[in-house]
Amino acid sequence: EFSPQVLQLEQLQKQFGSLSAFSIGIEEHGYTLELPSAESSPVHKPINDEPRIITVIKTDYGAKNKLYSVSCLNNKEIWTHGHDKILRLYSMYGTLFKSIKTKPGNRPQDIAVTGEGDLAYTAYWDNTVNIVKNTQTQTAIRLQGWKPHGICSTSSGDLLVAMDSVEDTETKVVRYTDFTEKQTIQFNDKGQPLFSTSNRYYKHISENRNLDICVSDRDARAVVVVNQAGNLRFTYTGYPSATKESFRPVGITTDSHGQILIADRENNRIHILDQDGQFLRYIDDCGLDGPYGLCVDSRNNLFVSESDTGKVKKIGYM
Repeated sequence: EFSPQVLQLEQLQKQFGSLSAFSIGIEEHGYTLELPSAESSPVHKPINDEPRIITVIKTDYGAKNKLYSVSCLNNKEIWTHGHDKILRLYSMYGTLFKSIKTKPGNRPQDIAVTGEGDLAYTAYWDNTVNIVKNTQTQTAIRLQGWKPHGICSTSSGDLLVAMDSVEDTETKVVRYTDFTEKQTIQFNDKGQPLFSTSNRYYKHISENRNLDICVSDRDARAVVVVNQAGNLRFTYTGYPSATKESFRPVGITTDSHGQILIADRENNRIHILDQDGQFLRYIDDCGLDGPYGLCVDSRNNLFVSESDTGKVKKIGYM
């Protein structure tokens, strides 16, 4: 006669051991890729049928001093920058916590909060990447022959910086580890430029959960996504129902589910893609007015800066 026994998890682990997630490093084009572990595969959560505005943050920006980038310091504070030379830290209620005035000729072009909680910003006309610690600003990278614009901080603590040559004939993305150049992303496997070389509009950049690098290229009317090694994965030129000419992306960010969110300023909407470039939906029903900069907090709340109104809208979309 068979009598079933209750198996204890501890006994099984002693007999057979256990498996845990791990990461693998491989070398490609001279750069060591840290492959994401199995745990990093996105767990998809349904997008709300009706995204909603949670908070509207009024700032000191507006029509005469346009608001550009926004970057989450944490779930309660956001850094901003606009047309003037001042970096501002706001609460969710619009309280100005901190104001950092940059040096003459050092006007910020884009901002990013680092893993250590410092603020990094590019200064296009000064050819520098700068770090703000508390209220002290220091130049971390000084470029020769290149002008930086888009910047983001990666999960590994690196900085990714988009930049133009001073002759405006080349554009590339450079990875910095401890402020030392480690990787350059510029051409596809056929030797053709990945990004437009016009400096009419600046590029914006974000790293995805799967370590892809997403670049918003307004001049090319496209979002270019490469993997960690810099190999082209896909190019998004707008949802098929819209004409290519109408898609001029600006700010870009990603969330914890690997979704890519893109600001479409001219059409007052946000495009949401999955990590493989498949269109999921628009956010176009939250009264957006000139959406420009984007960031997502740790709870997947989306923050959208409006360039002309000077408002930052916190939107729930999951």
